[in-house]
Amino acid sequence: MKKIAVYGKGGIGKSTTVSNMSAALASMGYTVMQIGCDPKSDSTRNLTGGERIPTVLESMRENGDITLEDIVFRSTSGVFCVESGGPVPGVGCAGRGIITAFEKLEELGAYEEYQPDVIFYDVLGDVVCGGFAMPIRGGYADDVCIVTSGEMMSLYAATNISHAVKSFGKRGYASLRGLIQNSKNFEEEDELVRKAAEEIGTEVIMKIPRDPVVQAAEAMGKTVVEAFPDSEQAEIYRRLAKKLVEEAADA
Repeated sequence: MKKIAVYGKGGIGKSTTVSNMSAALASMGYTVMQIGCDPKSDSTRNLTGGERIPTVLESMRENGDITLEDIVFRSTSGVFCVESGGPVPGVGCAGRGIITAFEKLEELGAYEEYQPDVIFYDVLGDVVCGGFAMPIRGGYADDVCIVTSGEMMSLYAATNISHAVKSFGKRGYASLRGLIQNSKNFEEEDELVRKAAEEIGTEVIMKIPRDPVVQAAEAMGKTVVEAFPDSEQAEIYRRLAKKLVEEAADA
């Protein structure tokens, strides 16, 4: 089982990237689980026809005792989708919510039941507190990828995340696999991301170009891989997903 945590600044296109990789791997025959670790609970929406699925935390609040069927939903592409959710706005800690969701999935035997070949954790990276660092420090993920553009705040977040990963990596937890460049297409962006990767001590795994086909697919509530499987953008997502899984397997 390959366990990959994907971090990035809010709004950088992290969930779009993860969902397309999940759909790509599912189309290759892998059993994939995607776990959204963001209080907005929108990680899996492009896998579920644009529909929001019940989160682990809200299901626990509303129903008390829950089953896997209450919180794990299989998309039309075959991906098992989970959203951790967050606390009631203004009350509680979002990071603690992630921890609670992970503990509930383990308690219910989710990994034994669905036996995923690949698990993607889609994690907000603006704040790397204890809860949001759970996929790293809890020993859940093997590798961490950071989605970034060449914009200053995106690279700043990537640097902060990399420090957290390296800190926990010294204790035998997840290691930093590299940066995924989700391009904004401005002048010298490639060079800025390359330099940032060099300073962090990692590599740019792949460059994802900016393409209107992404917005067209999302307007349909779908991934590019599902909506436009023959597009160049879909092929890039497939290459990225395959690269991460095969290199994780070889490691």
